[in-house]
Amino acid sequence: MQLLSIFLMADPSGKSSGTSTLLLMGMMILVFYFFMIRPQAKKAKQQKTYINDLQKGDKIVTIAGIHGTINKVNDDNTLMLETSPGSYMKIEKSAISMEWSAALNKPVEVKK
Repeated sequence: MQLLSIFLMADPSGKSSGTSTLLLMGMMILVFYFFMIRPQAKKAKQQKTYINDLQKGDKIVTIAGIHGTINKVNDDNTLMLETSPGSYMKIEKSAISMEWSAALNKPVEVKK
């Protein structure tokens, strides 16, 4: 029981201090920020940059798993995707998976 009191920075006598509780809550908020909010914001920024840098000829994969090559980038946040020779689809830019597209475009390593 005494270890718990030390961990919570409370008096061993059972009387809780307001500043220690406030300090503990502040530390929890910092942990949430550095381990959840900040990485998610960084990933969203990378996704936005990736989508804005797309151009004709890039090979992509959509979040639905459709593979294709960009044929035309439109101004209305859409693009024409060539899935097979002569077959085109109009899709939203937000439907592109950055992770799957990066895995598709990653150079294949030759094992010796």
